[in-house]
Amino acid sequence: MKKYSFLLLIVILSSFTTPKATITLSGKITNTEDGKIWIKGESFEKEISLKPDGTFSEKLPINYEGIYSIETSKNRMPIYFSKDSKINLTADESNFNTTLKYTGNGSVENQYIAGKTIITSQLSEEELYKLNEEEFLKKAKEIKSSVELLYQKTKFSNADFKQRESFNFHFLEQKHFLFYKKLHNYYARAYDFKLSEKFPKFDEKMDLDNESNFLFSTEYQDIVMTKFFDNIKGDEGSFFVSAKNAIPEIKALKSQSIKNRLIQNGINDINIENANYKNTYNDFISITNDPKIKEILTTNYNNTIAVEPGKPSPVFNYENQKGGTTSLESLKGKYVYIDVWATWCGPCRQEIPSLEKVEEQFQGKNIVFVSISIDNSQDREKWSNLITKNKMSGVQLLADKEWDSKFIRDYNIRGIPRFILIDTNGNIVNAQAPNPSNPKLVELLGGLQL
Repeated sequence: MKKYSFLLLIVILSSFTTPKATITLSGKITNTEDGKIWIKGESFEKEISLKPDGTFSEKLPINYEGIYSIETSKNRMPIYFSKDSKINLTADESNFNTTLKYTGNGSVENQYIAGKTIITSQLSEEELYKLNEEEFLKKAKEIKSSVELLYQKTKFSNADFKQRESFNFHFLEQKHFLFYKKLHNYYARAYDFKLSEKFPKFDEKMDLDNESNFLFSTEYQDIVMTKFFDNIKGDEGSFFVSAKNAIPEIKALKSQSIKNRLIQNGINDINIENANYKNTYNDFISITNDPKIKEILTTNYNNTIAVEPGKPSPVFNYENQKGGTTSLESLKGKYVYIDVWATWCGPCRQEIPSLEKVEEQFQGKNIVFVSISIDNSQDREKWSNLITKNKMSGVQLLADKEWDSKFIRDYNIRGIPRFILIDTNGNIVNAQAPNPSNPKLVELLGGLQL
């Protein structure tokens, strides 16, 4: 009897196990820039190199039936895989959406997705959410009606897809309702905008912890991510809402895929700017089961440890606006205060007058002020002219590869302006030093033996 019960339990559990299968994807994509495409899903990523004529053929092991994405350097399209998929596709990268054609088992469902994507992307996000309330609701209704009409006209070959897709109309509508206020504020610059009493309310009864819906619907994914962070309150003055307040909420979720996506979104919380990054790392590692996410988390963690106070600073050797190059090594013997900025960064430029006042206050002291721009090398002239026009002082350098410059990556810099203080031996004093406009900077520098 016990043996029978155990076997019955296995059968029951297996009915809830995510299906695993190997599917076939082949096709031809012309006019790609780099001759590569990527297939991505939850805990899944595969890079495919195209042959010179753009053709490819791959066997893909999938861990679930649902929505993945096919991506090129310029385009991205949802693609549905079932355990029986045997899909061939053709497309021209220069006009991807309208030229995308499918044949084979699963082609009907994916041609429907391509048509649906064309409908939902006829207006850009900015064009849609910039509309006033009445026009927006009218357009959102038109989009939903057009998708429903396409659905009704399509003779689906996969009954499971057809049934699950029927719920997507509601998710699409609810996504529009949920996103409108925030995105209208942003795109229309209507910062005091408020919804009218007539504006439809978001469906607060929606289950936001459904693994099946999350693996099938990109609209549902957008809703879940937005609602989760809307409901998390950060500490006053803290950017890292996920570091302390969100972790218990993530742990409480049933859906592992949603947990993984939330951890993925919080990967950059493992940063020297987060005073609790070690605890955050340990919590994130314990929650996610995605090897790729764990790898990135660990890389960020090791990089963050490397820029703690007292550690040798990552080095640079960049072009100097006055000619030649300047390295960190050449500045040894002096304290170095570094401003990482760009000409296109408004908050960065707002700090420049304060930086110049600090430079003037510590003129003649054993400290050098270095500004490293991450402007594109194509904008070198713009960068140089701005420095000359504004008579900017200090050592003005241009990083070699923008955000991908080694010094920037070594410090795990994800946002600018960023300020760093290094001592006379080339060791880190503070990898997240106070801004020039912050009185704490003068207090910090005044406490050094300059």
